[in-house]
Amino acid sequence: MARTAMAAVHDGRGTTLDIREVWVADPGPGEVLVRMGASGVCGSDRHVIDGEWHLPTPTVLGHEGAGTVEAVGPGVTDVAPGDSVILSWYYPCRRCRACAAGKAWACTGTRSGECLLPDGTTRLSDERGVVYPYLAVGTMSEYAVVPESAAVRVPSELPMDVASLIGCSITTGVGAVTNNARVPAGASAVVVGCGGVGLAVVMGLVLAGAHPIIAVDTSEEKLAAARSFGATHTVQAGPGTDVAAAVADLTGGGADYAFEVIGRVETIETLPSLLATAGVGVLVGLPPEGARAGIDVLELAEAGKTLIGSNYGGAVPGLDFPRLAGLYLAGRLPLDSLISHRIRLEEVNEAFAAMRAGTRTRSVIVFD
Repeated sequence: MARTAMAAVHDGRGTTLDIREVWVADPGPGEVLVRMGASGVCGSDRHVIDGEWHLPTPTVLGHEGAGTVEAVGPGVTDVAPGDSVILSWYYPCRRCRACAAGKAWACTGTRSGECLLPDGTTRLSDERGVVYPYLAVGTMSEYAVVPESAAVRVPSELPMDVASLIGCSITTGVGAVTNNARVPAGASAVVVGCGGVGLAVVMGLVLAGAHPIIAVDTSEEKLAAARSFGATHTVQAGPGTDVAAAVADLTGGGADYAFEVIGRVETIETLPSLLATAGVGVLVGLPPEGARAGIDVLELAEAGKTLIGSNYGGAVPGLDFPRLAGLYLAGRLPLDSLISHRIRLEEVNEAFAAMRAGTRTRSVIVFD
């Protein structure tokens, strides 16, 4: 039986979302119907709205969400109605070589990037035809139908707004530290960009025992937030500031690890200059499609430096989501403080405007 849901829809035109009704069909075999509790407002959504990434349209945006299982289709055994779940925006097929190797983030059998369920369809529509859920989850909607592997059960006491952030920004940021870079205790680190994901990187570095932890941003407000989450030093970037020199001074020659969490070519190109000999740079921020960066390859090779890409924090959501939820519930991850604004669905365009202006830490849509 189809139901209706209010959703934030991108038609591929302009830079605002249309809040309108869509139809949500029942879950099919291996699928789960989720009543959304909260959805984060993430930079990846902005890339789509601003035309930097291209998707099939119309698209229900949102990929960072959590909710309650309303119903399940035939064959579903991982979750049941009433379970609290976090949605994974890169659902694994559980059959390909990468999945068999424990690298769900590298799955080659998923159709998430096409905004399609495994059978090549969606469960969303409107009076004009098919509607696509962003990355096969489309969390900026009152309801979502997702593959079973995209719905990860978590403790019911986990608040929905916090749970939604674990679905993307927290896993991406903390995972970049613990899964991709595997930062050891006592290593020095610098984080360039202190938005929601950058602050999650800072929290991951605190968990890992890194020292010092240097946060870099143009906004004093965001630097203050970084200090509150555990950064030991901050550098305000801008005209007249030599960030590389400041980092070298604080670390005795360069950081062991440097994380770029903006996705700007200009800052990506400076990442090697922040590193010590044999240092590791981690690309966490995602740039527009087709972006190219220039790197001094000889300097990189002679100094034995490494650049690595980080996708979804190298996470296996079925393992990492519950682990991060447990760290929050144990008081080890202060995720509540990351949320600066709790908003209604109708306020989502204001949240994206604030994101472009750099004036919020993280906005989360809270559903009734």
